[in-house]
Parts: sequence; C-alpha cells; structure tokens
Amino acid sequence: MNLRSSVDIITEWDIVAARQLGRNEAKDVGFGTVDQARITTAISELARNIYLYAGKGKIEIRQITEGNLRGLLVIASDKGPGIVDVRKVMEDGYTTSGGLGAGLPGVKRLMDDFKIETVIGEGTTISASKLLR
Repeated sequence: MNLRSSVDIITEWDIVAARQLGRNEAKDVGFGTVDQARITTAISELARNIYLYAGKGKIEIRQITEGNLRGLLVIASDKGPGIVDVRKVMEDGYTTSGGLGAGLPGVKRLMDDFKIETVIGEGTTISASKLLR
C-alpha cells in the first residue's frame, strides 16, 4: 500500500510546509532523527529549487515498501523551464542562485535513489527515495 501526501509549492512558506510534512512522514515510517533530518533537508532543497527556478510546482511524499523494507519516495515536479544541462547542475558547487551549491548533488547524497526527468519548456520531475534499514 502506498500512502501519499503533497504540498503545492507557490510561496516560501510552502517550503516550510513541505519540510514539516516530510519530517512527519519520515517519523511515521520509523526513521530515526538523523534520517529524518536528511529527508527533510532533501525536501527543502527540492522545494526551494521549484520556488526559485520554476515559480510553482509540487512536492509529493509517498510511503513505499520494497521487499521487506519501508521507506519514503519524494517526488518534486514542476512545469517550469526545464534543466538545460543536467550534468552541469549535478556538479558539486554549481549554483545559479548564489547559494552554497549543495543543491541536487546534495539531495542525491542524502537519499538512496535519485532520478531526474526534464524536458526543456515543459518542466522537471525529480524522484528521490530513502529506505528504512
């Protein structure tokens, strides 16, 4: 069974709401505080990217089961401009917003699985999951 929750990202306050939802879902699945923080940080980064680069989008969080393992799947989607150079944005330290550049490479490191689907002029969907070990 997959349980899902979502937050529409339109304002900066929605980033906070997505973080809180992620923390609650992670706690509900049984993740410890360190993994809760990892998941929350990943969600924050994904939501901030939606806000900064696409203007609006959605963070969806699903409780998942893979074999005997439970976990969370985070899906960040938008109808923004798309990512022109995925390889470039996956480089550590790369930033277009003047931030620290932890961005998507940081999300990939924090989670167990990470996928980007992007189409120029149509939008981007990023899926990242973490399993409870």
